[in-house]
Amino acid sequence: MFQLPAPSKVVCVGRNYLDHIKELNNQIPNAPFFFIKPTTAIVDFAAAIKLPQNLGELHYELELAVWVGKDLKDATLAEAENAIAGYGLGLDLTLRDLQKKLKEKGHPWEAAKAFDRSLPLTKMLDLKDPQNCMIELEINGETRQKDSTSLMLTPILELLVAASKSFTLKSGDILLTGTPKGVGPLKSGDKLEAILNGTNHFKTEVA
Repeated sequence: MFQLPAPSKVVCVGRNYLDHIKELNNQIPNAPFFFIKPTTAIVDFAAAIKLPQNLGELHYELELAVWVGKDLKDATLAEAENAIAGYGLGLDLTLRDLQKKLKEKGHPWEAAKAFDRSLPLTKMLDLKDPQNCMIELEINGETRQKDSTSLMLTPILELLVAASKSFTLKSGDILLTGTPKGVGPLKSGDKLEAILNGTNHFKTEVA
């Protein structure tokens, strides 16, 4: 296992599951595109989620997270595979109403995606088959998201390669690989349980 430094950034891919693209009536991208969350977005998964005031609905988006263990720039597939340190789950919290307004104006999404505490993140784990595992989110005991990572439009290694062509991925950085269908708003008092591959369970709640 890699001994990782603190991350310098979180690289997120947009629209990487077809059914999620359809549920938000978005266009299917021709190639993966990325946005960045700063390290101030990262918070322990167990920490209570705080609903921002007067900013509209806060949506959950559960994603497989990939920890980078070696610097990558213009990486090959083999280099990307060799650089992966581990996996986990992240909640890409999104101010959906604000994001919609920004998209309508053609503005960047960061205000709706990159705010403080917008990424509850689990601990890092080993996965034997990360491209064929289940990610699942239950809210108040009801399954809201449950799909296989095999449904990604662009698989993990190709995402790392593509991201490394835009900017250097530093050791300790994290890649979020997109969310499957079933996203929706969070409400005060909601109790969340994220499950990775049926065996790793992580809980949090909305304050």
